[in-house]
Amino acid sequence: MDSGDLVASFSEFAREKNIDRPTMIAVLEDVLRTMIRKKYEDDHNFDIILNAETGDLEMWRTREIVDDNSEDIWDTDKIPLTEARKIEPDFEIGEEVAEEVKLIDFGRRVVQTARQTLIQKIKDLEKEMLYDLYKDQVGELLTVDVYQILGREVICLDMDGNELSLPKFEQIPKDRFRKGNSIRAVVHKAELNNGNPRVLLSRTSPVFLERLFEQEIPEILDGLISIKKIVREPGDRAKVAVESFDDRIDPVGACVGMKGSRIHSIVRELENENIDVIQWTDNTHLFISRALSPAKISSVQIDENGERASVFLKPDQVSLAIGRGGLNIKLASRLIGMELDVFRDVEQDFIEEDVDLTEFSDEIEAWVLKELHGIGLDTAKSVLALNKEELVRRTELEESTVVEVLAILASEFE
Repeated sequence: MDSGDLVASFSEFAREKNIDRPTMIAVLEDVLRTMIRKKYEDDHNFDIILNAETGDLEMWRTREIVDDNSEDIWDTDKIPLTEARKIEPDFEIGEEVAEEVKLIDFGRRVVQTARQTLIQKIKDLEKEMLYDLYKDQVGELLTVDVYQILGREVICLDMDGNELSLPKFEQIPKDRFRKGNSIRAVVHKAELNNGNPRVLLSRTSPVFLERLFEQEIPEILDGLISIKKIVREPGDRAKVAVESFDDRIDPVGACVGMKGSRIHSIVRELENENIDVIQWTDNTHLFISRALSPAKISSVQIDENGERASVFLKPDQVSLAIGRGGLNIKLASRLIGMELDVFRDVEQDFIEEDVDLTEFSDEIEAWVLKELHGIGLDTAKSVLALNKEELVRRTELEESTVVEVLAILASEFE
């Protein structure tokens, strides 16, 4: 392989990998100088001239002429007078000799090794470039094409053909992909393990929903409306708290759009995930009320530490507040940042007919009554106002004990 073929083949390979010309020339020169050092021990007196476009390559070795008996004749940048005059008969001591070094002088094996080294260096550069590109794009929305569907991940290709990974746990449960599909996701993480880059995408991250809102709601992109917080159970339900910086703009109405026109495309992208858009407020009581929508609450009591809130609702509103599988209250708690306990709001005439728990001391053990008192339940109907699951969750009582207590209390009012 001559120098032209080496440079040309390397240049073509580098261009395919989108390596810019200055980087390509620097890599090529670095490999050539490594070859020179292996053969001549030093490369400081060598000049390399190359043209990546035409494939032209020249390497020149410059040495100073010294006397044949000089102690310097063994230096890599010195040449004895006798040897110099074989090149040019009129050379004198002190002059410099410039000799062109051909690629063939290094031997076929060395040149082949250099070619492999060049290719490997470009591959390493490509990996570094992929990592550098995406480490600064974490949280950005991308449109990618599905390339390969595996058991634990989906391999996607970006516009430049780079492979990105969408792991199973970052997919919405209802997601179903086919090869060639265009999908949207956010850059979740860029990792570099033992020199190998791995870019992870996500469709379950709250950031993904935030980017979709920015894309579909112009007021958010323009900074007129701010997204304060997002909580999600991907594919099921999400709550988005928004705030308007312009009193003339209703943030909830702007995000939903007329007849849901704006949010509909987002819901469809999220596989029909139910999205509650809530207006942000610093009034915690009001914010809790909005977060538990569509339920209408009667009153809220927040503990001294601000870590827990008791929410009282009419009996017909309790199931709405809790939601299917407890999802509504779970998301509301995460949105507010405190634990929410739901209670049925007991009417006055209901209270008048109630019976104090101490009246059941002969039927219910004292430690059980103490456990119920510990969560603020002092009367029979206050206990009956909660279902079995809620009592088990809020106390240390076994399910069988709770069932027995509820039966005893219920029999009092039959």
